[in-house]
Amino acid sequence: MLDTDTKRRIDTARDILVGKVPDPKSQVEQITIALIYKFMADMDADAEELGGKRKFFAGDWERYGWPKLMRSGLGGHEVLALYSEAIAKMPENDGIPVLFRDIFKNAYLPYRDPETLKGFLKIIDEFEYDHSERLGDAFEYLLSVLGSQGDAGQFRTPRHIIDFMIGIIDPKKDEVVLDPACGTAGFLISAYKHILRANSEIATKSAKYTKGNSVDSVPYVAKIGATKSAKNTKGNSVDSVPYVANTLTPEEKGRLAKNFRGYDISPDMVRLSLVNLYLHGFNDPHIYEYDTLTSEEKWTEFADVILANPPFMSPKGGIKPHKRFSVQSKRSEVLFVDYIAEHLTPNGRAAIIVPEGIIFQSQNAYKQLRQMLVDTALVAVISLPAGVFQPYSGVKTSILILDKSLAKQSDRIGFFKVENDGYNLGAQRRAIDKNDMPQVKTELTTFLNALRNRSTTDELAISTGLIVPKEKIAENGDYNLSGERYRAEVIANHTFPLVSLGEKDLFRIESGGTPKSAVQEYWGGVIQWATLADLPATDFISEITETKRTITEKGLKESSAKMVPANSVIVSTRATIGRIAINRVPIATNQGFKNVIIGNPTRAITEYVALALTKLVPTMQAWATGGTFAEISKSKFCELQMPLPPLEVQKEIVAEIEGYQKVIDGARAVLDNYLPHIPIHPDWPMVELEKAVTFNGGFAFKSSDLVAKPTDNTYRPVVKIGNVGRGGKINTTKIQYHKYSGNLSRFALNVEDIVMAMTGATVGKVAVIDQDGFLLNQRVGVIRAKKNVIQKYILNLLCSPGFYNFCQRTAGGGAQGNISPSQILEYEIPLPPLATQQAIVTEIEAEQALVNSNRELITRFEQKIQATLSRIWGDEKGEG
Repeated sequence: MLDTDTKRRIDTARDILVGKVPDPKSQVEQITIALIYKFMADMDADAEELGGKRKFFAGDWERYGWPKLMRSGLGGHEVLALYSEAIAKMPENDGIPVLFRDIFKNAYLPYRDPETLKGFLKIIDEFEYDHSERLGDAFEYLLSVLGSQGDAGQFRTPRHIIDFMIGIIDPKKDEVVLDPACGTAGFLISAYKHILRANSEIATKSAKYTKGNSVDSVPYVAKIGATKSAKNTKGNSVDSVPYVANTLTPEEKGRLAKNFRGYDISPDMVRLSLVNLYLHGFNDPHIYEYDTLTSEEKWTEFADVILANPPFMSPKGGIKPHKRFSVQSKRSEVLFVDYIAEHLTPNGRAAIIVPEGIIFQSQNAYKQLRQMLVDTALVAVISLPAGVFQPYSGVKTSILILDKSLAKQSDRIGFFKVENDGYNLGAQRRAIDKNDMPQVKTELTTFLNALRNRSTTDELAISTGLIVPKEKIAENGDYNLSGERYRAEVIANHTFPLVSLGEKDLFRIESGGTPKSAVQEYWGGVIQWATLADLPATDFISEITETKRTITEKGLKESSAKMVPANSVIVSTRATIGRIAINRVPIATNQGFKNVIIGNPTRAITEYVALALTKLVPTMQAWATGGTFAEISKSKFCELQMPLPPLEVQKEIVAEIEGYQKVIDGARAVLDNYLPHIPIHPDWPMVELEKAVTFNGGFAFKSSDLVAKPTDNTYRPVVKIGNVGRGGKINTTKIQYHKYSGNLSRFALNVEDIVMAMTGATVGKVAVIDQDGFLLNQRVGVIRAKKNVIQKYILNLLCSPGFYNFCQRTAGGGAQGNISPSQILEYEIPLPPLATQQAIVTEIEAEQALVNSNRELITRFEQKIQATLSRIWGDEKGEG
């Protein structure tokens, strides 16, 4: 259990670093290195107190000891020099174990501010080395600040998801446990804790064990309800404090430590894993810097349990694996799953988090992988909500449960769905009351036990999923692993009765109204009053929790407006026809709406009705009449018909579509919020922009000479301020053209030229030219990289908030703001060597390719929504 003092220290250390080390991963690395440095000094001090000798800071290394570093009177620059030199040289210290030397490998101080370092080390000095669960929990808390590892497509797995997976797999004390993409070793540590709990007993001092040992003679690993005065060391007075006594023998504990293994391609992740395991009791953790997909050295090593959340992203050009994989692919997620399936022992088990591509992608490699899994190892698939990796990613994932022994004897696969994991799906992931995971775990365990006992699964009471025969999964050759697909087949085989919106025992239709605008006492009351402005232009259902305008009780009473109870369906039926929302609070509306109030919640649910109505929008538009404002009347609206499945089927359809929409929302959030980031190394020289680029202004084209459409091929498009979008391409929706002649050649733009707005409220916005032929207008500048500078590197720097904010400050902002070329060229940028620039550009392009793939994801999932809706309409396709 993390104590408040330790949490405070970690938070304070991060707060001190954040100004100089903004990247969370770098903050974790700096705190990790400093803690290990301090702990080595503490262990030396303990050794001396017990009559032994120092071993970490002995001989020539004594000058780097922590007391030397912290002694009073040492100046800030002296501390900076001593600490920087110490951490850089520590891998050469033969007096420390290989484990610690690996932790310090490539360590350096990324800033040169003495005051920041002194404040940081003062907080680190408050930590004391204590090889206990408390310290391990503290490090776990530190690691929790890690977010997206964008360069590898990795995301830190939430602790409750890890524990859920391990609870299902249930690793044993004598089994080899592997994570082939271990990150910070979260899976390994949770598996270790799981085994300790399974081999522990809660006891007090007076308790006796079956072998006759008193509690004093049995090592124990944690206490329950311990006070600050109670120590976790044998012999202290803890009579009144129950604790968990470990029943593993020394031989079993030694074997257990050797059985845990982890691989990671990143040396930074290996360092964090080593520290994490060490602080959880592993004196010699087996974590290796190893490329699981391209190296063959460990191919012949197998494991009884494999737990993993492998990287989802493949580098540009794909992975280049060796030839021993069963499935030939360049995709990292395919290769990792293949590796895991192939490296289980005959009775081995695995739990793997996978992206949606593994579940349904149609390329041959994905289908071959799924077929291999169904034939040899797969026993269950668990669909997770799309937001479990928030705030780092909205990616939709599932968990594959492999069990080679059970897969051989079973002809069925279980599909389970987690709708809620105990947290909301927003960026903050706040705890909520809804949590399906315990129920899913119970039902999945029941299913797996039925397979182990060779019992029938037909009679199992499963509310969170369904059991599907393998022959059904294999019948069309694509081995699709989406449980909803097989549930959908059940739904699609039914013909649902049509009901009209005018069916009074089901619905009540209310129109809206507007109080007189001239009567002041009708407005500004407590009643929410919706207009079209409260329903955004979206293809999906919006929600109303608050309206832009309100009316009074008197305004409601003396107009045709009516109160609409919460959780009704609001449909715009005048002028703009077909925007649909659900009001989550009671509201009134203006006359531009028809409001569907659910009269019988045992037959219809609001969300289903709203979704069904989206298929009726073309019919509404076709039925609308009127001149200035086309409108569908209440009587015609009541004639609309929709299929009405049973209530449980409605809920399944709503859950399926909401899941798809969450993926779409996550993908759109990625597209809206992504900006390339260049982590700046302190050793890179900082230069004025003038040293790296040339800057030229545009021509003062006369407005009278510009035309909206070219009359012949001698006209060229002109880039003006309004065509420059920050970090994007040129906006051509309002492009104008000018006749071209040779004297304008110096204002002609080339592909990859960077243009920026130099005046007005948009000053500092930049865009890249993606086609030839543009001419440059005044108040817009063109930036071109000089020799030995990469144009795309400059583009990514200038797309940063830092450059934009600099331009806004310098120009003064507002409509009259203006920045001159000389001011722009004074902006300082980091300029690493050419090879480093190219590496940065390559990495960002890989990120951008991944980000842009979200457009395809949006299209695909929008099609899924429409396909689901079409299923319930059958051949009618919702056309009325």
